[in-house]
Amino acid sequence: MSKEKGIQHVYLVGAKSLGNYGGYETFVNKLTEYHQSNANIQYHVACKANGDGCMSESALQEAHIINAQEFELHHAHCFRIHVPQIGAAQAIWYDLAALNTCCQHIKQNGILHPIVYIMACRIGPFAAYFYRKIHKLGGKVYLNPDGHEWMRAKWSATVRKYWKLSEELMVKYSDLVICDSTNIEKYIHESYDGKGVGKRNPQTTYIAYGADLKPSTLSDDDQGLKDWYNAKGVKKKNYYLVVGRFVPENSFEVMIQEFMHSSSQKDFVLITNVNDKFLHKLEERLHFTGDKRIKFVGTVYDQQMLKKIRENAYGYFHGHTVGGTNPSLIESLSSTDLNLLVDVGFNREVAADCALYWSRDVGALAKLIDAVDQMSANEIARLGQKAKQRVQERYTWELICSQYEKVFTSRE
Repeated sequence: MSKEKGIQHVYLVGAKSLGNYGGYETFVNKLTEYHQSNANIQYHVACKANGDGCMSESALQEAHIINAQEFELHHAHCFRIHVPQIGAAQAIWYDLAALNTCCQHIKQNGILHPIVYIMACRIGPFAAYFYRKIHKLGGKVYLNPDGHEWMRAKWSATVRKYWKLSEELMVKYSDLVICDSTNIEKYIHESYDGKGVGKRNPQTTYIAYGADLKPSTLSDDDQGLKDWYNAKGVKKKNYYLVVGRFVPENSFEVMIQEFMHSSSQKDFVLITNVNDKFLHKLEERLHFTGDKRIKFVGTVYDQQMLKKIRENAYGYFHGHTVGGTNPSLIESLSSTDLNLLVDVGFNREVAADCALYWSRDVGALAKLIDAVDQMSANEIARLGQKAKQRVQERYTWELICSQYEKVFTSRE
């Protein structure tokens, strides 16, 4: 590993892999891709080797295997962390093990002025320890606080209290908090000003997530695409789509129930890594398997295929209620003309008047679906053009990665 003063080593901790559907996974994949020829930055990425959310590097076509524990992708040095299957605590264990590995790597390779960028606020009780350890190694700690982990529906009241305390401690023991939403940045200062090290205010900056505006390289006549459509029983412009993690706070129950109550003759296609426990719970409540329009189609890791499926959707549902600038939302704005978003501040901040909004009240989304089923092609196309223009101005990966380069290479 290089010890040259001109190279900034950045350690990325918190994403599970470089190819999954989570926001951090998308971000890490794109950041390393756009900076793979950047001679000023060397990335080191922690990847989950096993369990929920892991992804084998063998599924990443460009990955180069170094050994059983390491591989290279986009010129980034990626290291695999094995995690014991200990329930919800495995996320904490994963971050702690990844940070220990980062510190060992920094020390063993004599890395100068490293930056350790931690995504999500899971390890607050250990934040002070790693803050001091990394500072002793000549490094700095940067944090992306995500979007209110303590509000997620899947956690019990006790766990939520832990996440809130963890967030406070991690913000305190950070040199810079990078917020992917102006709403999140405002919240950080309202909640934690005067609570930093030495009672300082947290230092923050805003950098959103991005999207790629280039159309898919696949044509509608691509055989692989046609085979996929035939296998799933769907047709171009005759389905609504959602792509994202299958978790309660992403409004899957509301979206499925409301679609079932709509009069739409189109399909509802769900591209997600299904959680069997949550799926069975939804089936018990909704009995959606009796509605042939509801189609769980598994995962699609081929990015060009996924983009084409987005482009060919009649409309896109976005039900995320927790978080900042969500990558799947920006990707849908860049690819799908008609976007129907749950009405929360984060989503309005991103999409503004380029999308239509629905509340989680009973009947609200079903009513909107019936209405947009009757929209003219011109009306839908105008919305799509506005959405793409907004992404072009604010959310391209080129812009986002350029902003990260400035933050990472600034030696202030």
